[in-house]
Amino acid sequence: MPLSTTKYLVRFDDICPTMNWDVWSKIETALIEKQVKPILAVIPDNQDPTLKVRPDANDFWERVGSWQAAGWTIGVHGYQHLYVSRERGMVTARRKSEFAGIPAAEQEHKLRQAKNIFERHGIRSRVWVSPGHSFDATTVSLLPRFGMDIISDGHFRYPFVCERQMFWIPQQLSYFRPAPPGVWTVCHHINGWNQQEINQFIQNLERYAPKIGSLEEVIEGRPGLSQGSAWLSRRPRLSPLLIRCQLKLWNCWKSGQEEA
Repeated sequence: MPLSTTKYLVRFDDICPTMNWDVWSKIETALIEKQVKPILAVIPDNQDPTLKVRPDANDFWERVGSWQAAGWTIGVHGYQHLYVSRERGMVTARRKSEFAGIPAAEQEHKLRQAKNIFERHGIRSRVWVSPGHSFDATTVSLLPRFGMDIISDGHFRYPFVCERQMFWIPQQLSYFRPAPPGVWTVCHHINGWNQQEINQFIQNLERYAPKIGSLEEVIEGRPGLSQGSAWLSRRPRLSPLLIRCQLKLWNCWKSGQEEA
């Protein structure tokens, strides 16, 4: 990907049988109409009561299969979405995790269970999306055993391949906004959206459509080891601050350009 290009990826977290299907049906229609191929972070066996907002969709895995067939990226969003550790992990300052600080054998068991559930329903995934953005070096070392070599997380601008040959794609935004060159993943949690938020999302799809891409497009420009991004990804307090500063400076510069 050229260094002068701004590319947005669209990600939705907490995809599970008890999500808000009323909201999702409108979002899904807009994605199809705009031909946007998002990253869908699917929870293999959701046990988080806060995500049980609608009755269980009996055809959930059929729906996931249809998204996969349409070329949408399915990510493994942990195992049960239960925070059992107070460790913060590698890329976030928040101290709650399903994986960070957990013994390797227990992490391996969770990953195996998650992968088995996916495979039982015919779902393939090489993308890891950790609940709460929290995982540790042990998690990263285990992911390749279960066919995952892509991590969607971290505050930096350009994807990189780390020393473990994992392909890291940043996730910095919770809503669309003007951004400088780089890859910008916009992560959405839609369970609590009202109609105004749905409308805003659809308007943003229209506005940013020329710059929205797919994970496959980013992978095609697969880079080598980026020391800058790799270093920044492991600074969970500094990296979000730097990204916010870069976004603010970019907006100021763009405003000046428009006024000139």
